[in-house]
Amino acid sequence: MRLITEVAAAAGISGEHLELYGKYKSKLAPSLWEEVKNKPDGKLVLVTAVNPTPAGEGKTLTTIGLSQALNAAGIKTVAALREPSLGPCLGMKGGATGGGKAQIVPADDINLHFTGDIHAVTSAHNLLSAMIDNHIFQGNALGLDPQRIVWKRVMDMNDRSLRNIVTGLGDGNGTVRESGFQITTASEIMAVLCLCDDLADLKKRLSRMLVGYDMLGQPVTAKEIGAVEAMTALLKEAVKPNLVQTLEGTPVIIHGGPFANIAHGCSSVIGTRYALKLGEVVVTEAGFGADLGAEKFMDIKCRQAGLAPDAAVLVVTVKSLKYNGGVRKEELYEGNRAALLSGLANMERHIENLGKFGVPVMVALNHFEGDAPDEVDAVLEACRRLGVPAAVSKVWAEGGAGGMDLARELKKLLDHAPGGTFAPLYEDQLDIPSKINKIVTEIYRGTGVAFSPAAKRSLAVIEKLGLQHLQVCMAKTPYSFSDQPRLLGAPEGFTMGVRDITLSLGAGFAVVITGNIVTMPGLPAKPAAEGLLVDEDGVLHGLE
Repeated sequence: MRLITEVAAAAGISGEHLELYGKYKSKLAPSLWEEVKNKPDGKLVLVTAVNPTPAGEGKTLTTIGLSQALNAAGIKTVAALREPSLGPCLGMKGGATGGGKAQIVPADDINLHFTGDIHAVTSAHNLLSAMIDNHIFQGNALGLDPQRIVWKRVMDMNDRSLRNIVTGLGDGNGTVRESGFQITTASEIMAVLCLCDDLADLKKRLSRMLVGYDMLGQPVTAKEIGAVEAMTALLKEAVKPNLVQTLEGTPVIIHGGPFANIAHGCSSVIGTRYALKLGEVVVTEAGFGADLGAEKFMDIKCRQAGLAPDAAVLVVTVKSLKYNGGVRKEELYEGNRAALLSGLANMERHIENLGKFGVPVMVALNHFEGDAPDEVDAVLEACRRLGVPAAVSKVWAEGGAGGMDLARELKKLLDHAPGGTFAPLYEDQLDIPSKINKIVTEIYRGTGVAFSPAAKRSLAVIEKLGLQHLQVCMAKTPYSFSDQPRLLGAPEGFTMGVRDITLSLGAGFAVVITGNIVTMPGLPAKPAAEGLLVDEDGVLHGLE
């Protein structure tokens, strides 16, 4: 690892703009923005993927390896990524910093507490929760209806037993009411942190956040509770993006960590804007498959921030396509050309969908040892048939050198792509049901939407409050285009069930909860935490 001061200097960042967290991590001071804000933007490349499978697709790995390859090719490149949450790191997924020779470092620090941003979000969120309950206990001057408080509590860990709780039990402990926990990455404060322009905008967005309704059915906000200044105090360092590096010294700006299945799944607007001023090319990612992460990147992040992606890279693997063709996880290492050809429908659907945003697309075939050459050729042939450039990526084994074909294809795509063609999927003036229906029919390819009674009540509130202008943030299983996790491939003809709709007024969107999705995950039968070991020298093993 190089000293972070050396990485910063190579990226054109002088030491006066660094707020160091040891030798290998740093916050970027707001003074840097004042220095670079008038520079032209680099080109913005989104890395997304097919629907995730148990075998793993390597989206973050590809983002890191591609950024290394572009730098090795002489193109000044900066990566912009999300911060890992402790929930998946210690639960099902394990570490989220890449792997092999395409990693961001210091990996253990990044995967665990990093610079404390996620903890700050947790603290700010739970401060507001405590102040809401205290307000009711101390006389309830705002007339809050205890049965209509929508602000829950959060923690950065998977814990299904906290999804539904009862608070206020026992004499003197406040009003008894039902509540629950979400994972911190689903907190609206995380979304606000990642969508704000600066500290002042952060404060405005915090002020607008809905905490509940009074006895007359009128909304009550965080500003009315009196929590905004204290929350801002807890978040004033977290709003600054973090600078780290890859194994090959490529600068990486890591900031924010909303999940894409229950939040909007993109790193911060602030971090992306810094990266665009520092690099000729910025490689960023959005969570889970393109039906979730990429759609929200285009429809929420880019719309709110005024960004326009120049290209999208769709990550696929031979295994993911075979899985979508019906092969069980245990049999993915065996050759099965028929299943692969069937599973190609999932890749084709994502390619078609990305094209609807007017963004040029290419495919990165993330190569695994043991991939059959004829199956690799079948994927590349399918891309040729679709008129989409593609390249095999071997960045796990070879680092930047293994991504040179990918970098060359991307450069050609960027050089020849027409500019100014990007557009979000739906218009702001559409009402909320029409926006939901457009995503369901055009991206998921369902036939329509079935709203539950609770969702219909929420839509009535949205209409009454005049909030039809909000964007929509779909909370949906990542494993399928539908709301049914086991409906793989490229399903059609299904009806999307919407269970409820919640309002994130600070973030500027309505969260549409579909199927059986939950905002507090649970741990798997064998959590990744069981595989961790700290040796006598304090070195951590097993977080990968």
